[in-house]
Amino acid sequence: MLFRISPIWWPFLGLLSPALAPFLLKKNRKYRENLDLSGQLNEERINAAQPLDIPELDFLEITVIVDEKAEEGFTGEAGVCYLFRSDRGSLLYDVAFGPERPALVDNATRLGIRLEEIDAVCISHLHPDHMGGLKATRTKQVTIPEELGRPSGQPCYLPDKAEAEGFKCELVRGPQLLSAGIATTGPLARSLFFLGKTEEQALIARIKGKGLVVFTGCGHPTIETIVQMTRKLSDDPIYAIGGGLHFPISGGRGNRLGVQIQTIVGTGKPFWKRINNEDLDKTIDSLNAIRPRKFFPSAHDTCDYALSRMTQELDTETKILSSGKTYKL
Repeated sequence: MLFRISPIWWPFLGLLSPALAPFLLKKNRKYRENLDLSGQLNEERINAAQPLDIPELDFLEITVIVDEKAEEGFTGEAGVCYLFRSDRGSLLYDVAFGPERPALVDNATRLGIRLEEIDAVCISHLHPDHMGGLKATRTKQVTIPEELGRPSGQPCYLPDKAEAEGFKCELVRGPQLLSAGIATTGPLARSLFFLGKTEEQALIARIKGKGLVVFTGCGHPTIETIVQMTRKLSDDPIYAIGGGLHFPISGGRGNRLGVQIQTIVGTGKPFWKRINNEDLDKTIDSLNAIRPRKFFPSAHDTCDYALSRMTQELDTETKILSSGKTYKL
């Protein structure tokens, strides 16, 4: 049996319970308020969305700079950083843990990727594994290692209020075109028990003769909600879906000191409830109903058990994203 918190911590939690109980009750009240608010906001945003003139791309390729799985010679970590290249330019999606962990510098250096060659940056949501580390989240400052070069005023598209030194920051308020001919769904909300109301934007691209590509950071708003918004923006078929979907069913990534952090934080459920097979069943059914031709799941927030089920049960070609690899769509 998997314990999300190691039994070694139980005596300490028992001693702390008089202080923890009021804290958790307060968190639960706010979680429930945000649950209603997030549902309302997403419904309003989707209902208000209008078709977006997403340009047809001659080609699109995605280089995985950071993800949990890794090619030989590359570093894997429970964060993400993807470089999108098209015939219209380039867009960096998320910056993993930035300078706090070695993967971004190691892998980008090995791939020969420099910041001055990138047209723009887009941050999916303001969590440490996407915007540059714990300090970046605390200070709301997107942080990229100096080893990759200095920004020169490129756009940095943000789903919520934050800063990014050296970039021209743009707060995304709804669906719009970004750089490289790629669009954003705009922020979509999810109530997370410990992390509060989280705003996350997903990317949408349109490939000539194939259809739409939808890519997520963590998929906190759920892929069902993200696809609902995508349908309002374009009636083209969905050719591919990729990115994180947050299914740490059998265990999480990046565990520390006997605590399965991802199974407690970020699932969209109160901390005493676990994400389970029934939740995964619904998402697999939804993906099969969407019928994408290709599926590229991230392992950074999804366990190997869930990835195995997806690979076996989805009626599509499935390739798990791997650091150091380029996928030509």
